[in-house]
Amino acid sequence: MSGILISVASCSKNFDELNTRSDQINVKSLNVSLLGQAFAQSQYYGWYTDFQQNQNLYADLYAQYYGTNVTYFNSDQYNEQSNWTNSTWRGFYGTAAPQLHFVEQFTKEHDMALENAIAKVWKVQLYGKRTDYWGPIIYSQFGNGEVQVSYDSQEFIYKDFFKTLDSAVAVLKQNASKTVFSSSDLLYNGEVDKWLVYANSLRLRLALRVAYVEPNLAQQEAEKAILDGVMLENSDNANLLTTDLSKNQMGVIVNFGEFRMSAAMQSVLVGYNDPRIAEYFNEAINNGEYIGIRNGLPSVEKTAPKENYSEIDTKWFIEGKGGTNPPYKVMCAAEVYFLRAEGALRGWNMGGTVNELYNKGISTSILEWTDTPASQIEEYITSTNMPIAINDKWNTPAMTDIPVRYQTNGSFEKQLEQIITQKWIALFPDGWEAWTERRRTGYPVGYPIIESLNPDVPANAIMRRLKFVASEITTNALAVDDARKLLNGPDNNATKLWWDAR
Repeated sequence: MSGILISVASCSKNFDELNTRSDQINVKSLNVSLLGQAFAQSQYYGWYTDFQQNQNLYADLYAQYYGTNVTYFNSDQYNEQSNWTNSTWRGFYGTAAPQLHFVEQFTKEHDMALENAIAKVWKVQLYGKRTDYWGPIIYSQFGNGEVQVSYDSQEFIYKDFFKTLDSAVAVLKQNASKTVFSSSDLLYNGEVDKWLVYANSLRLRLALRVAYVEPNLAQQEAEKAILDGVMLENSDNANLLTTDLSKNQMGVIVNFGEFRMSAAMQSVLVGYNDPRIAEYFNEAINNGEYIGIRNGLPSVEKTAPKENYSEIDTKWFIEGKGGTNPPYKVMCAAEVYFLRAEGALRGWNMGGTVNELYNKGISTSILEWTDTPASQIEEYITSTNMPIAINDKWNTPAMTDIPVRYQTNGSFEKQLEQIITQKWIALFPDGWEAWTERRRTGYPVGYPIIESLNPDVPANAIMRRLKFVASEITTNALAVDDARKLLNGPDNNATKLWWDAR
């Protein structure tokens, strides 16, 4: 991917200052030859921008994939760092959003229906991640050229997502077997059939997201997705290409040595004797075992050598230390099977029984990461192994009491916990999606953090959202004031998002 960043008219004059680079091309000089490049940059920057601050030090911790092991970070203690959140917002609206807006507008104005449809699907993906952080965000009014730019409610945004996917899917269906954007598409190399399956799978994800707040809409959209065709095999997975010019930023932050495997991951993966554990983490250097760290440790408790705990697997290291620069995980077939299992549990037509879909989700995930023989996968799926207690100073108990084997006679909640806990394992390392699902369902249950520094979110609760950012409060104040009225409570970390309604 080229290093050129295209400068596009932004949603507000306030964004003119953002990430201005000397090598930007003005939108007036653009033509169709640069369209693919702009789309590629909307993909890459939409995923990685400020990766450490926008995902690793928030979502990855609140999903309880990792815990921090250094004294100078306390986001793991529920202390939101306003400058990090500000950087996350500005990074997206100053890079990926303008690129994508240009592609969407250019293709619309030049009757490029197929390119426009794919841009719309990607728009749903990118803005979905952002609204799931804040709730109300700048969405429909982005690019209007006004100084004060209004926010949309999350309800409006989600319902517009479904409409956007309707229009995009209709076009994709009409263009089966075609190729567009080709190598400029970092997700599917321009294969329209792959984008159609991804769009339907994304619809299914969004449908389950609204299951507690709009159950009828959720069922309608989920069953529509199944009829149109969702991911079935790992060859359908949406993985964002990385190259020498577009690195997976995990390698950079792993090199800092600031986070380790969580106690929750240790309890589950070790207890289940999970074949994916060696693909996710390295054994701790000092003891040769998989050892996790509790979330929310105060500084005085972070004195143990980091070599006592398990680091993420070597594949994510920088290449000079054995890393392979893996692609970014966007969506996978295993997640889709677990979405279908939950839908079936709710009585929807998902093309299979809960048990069948749950088991298929597990096997698909294991095969995504390993070459485990079918017989061993079957042993895992039918295992009655339980998560383990953690041998630490807090006498941390097992995270939960559910086995891998699907409990056909279990209660709705126990069955849901099994589905979401296995989905949590399969989603790794996408903490953004895992934290979102943990808020929506309450699963996996995780552990109370050791200490909360947030008066609004106690140690036995979950961070529900991020607060509106300082730069917007300063430069877009009227819009932020109106956006606060769209929340279900005050602008703090305890207020639930629209879909967070169970």
